[in-house]
Formats: sequence, structure tokens, C-alpha cells
Amino acid sequence: MPSLPRLLLIDDEPALADYMASAARMCGFDPAIAADERSFHRLYEEQQPAVVVLDLGMPKTDGVEFLRYLSEHAFAGPVLIVSGFDRRVLESAFRLGSALGLTMAGPLEKPVLLADLEPLLISLKPGVIPTDPR
Repeated sequence: MPSLPRLLLIDDEPALADYMASAARMCGFDPAIAADERSFHRLYEEQQPAVVVLDLGMPKTDGVEFLRYLSEHAFAGPVLIVSGFDRRVLESAFRLGSALGLTMAGPLEKPVLLADLEPLLISLKPGVIPTDPR
């Protein structure tokens, strides 16, 4: 039986991280949660995720540092930004990730609704070809 694609989630809010991990499980991912920069780096190296879900507002490290890290490590999978920051900040981070050569998805604003998160996660699953909404 093939293994589920790994999804690495970094968020310092345990309840939201658990909620998003549960949604990822329902969508066919094997999620891992990092609550800080050190655990993110360790899990990234150990798990080699297919998808990264990133909160921009982390203590001691901002989301831009995570985007740079992913770019430096030539991460080829999609990066989904989920954050409580203002929409303009989210869009700026999205553009920066794209400029760094990352495949960006989202962004989604907190609080995240399952109705928004679930179809997006399904579309990010490796091997899923997005359908044309037309």
C-alpha cells in the first residue's frame, strides 16, 4: 500500500495546528506539526514533505525566514500560507515566495474555515490535477 504524502505544518497555536492537521488527514495527507523553527527544520529534514503549510506569525522567526529556508533547500512542493495577518501582508509573502522560486498556494486568512481549507488541500495533493473551474 503506498504511503500518504507528507504535509509539514508550522503553527504556534496548538488548537489551530491540530485542526489543520485533522483536515489534512481527512484529505489524504500524513501531517506533521512543528511549533517552532528548530522543530520545523528537523521535521523538514526527516520527513521530506510533499506540502508545507506555513503560518507567517511565528515567535522569534517570521514566515519570510521559512520561505527563504524552503527556497535554499530547493523545496519543489506547494507552500500554503495560512495566517492571521492583514491580506496585504499575506499577498506580499505570497509574491515573495513566488519570486524565490517556490510554488505558492493560498493564502488563507485565519480563522480558517474547513470549507475553504479542504478543497485547497485536496488540490495540493501530489498527483491531483486541478480541475478548470470554467
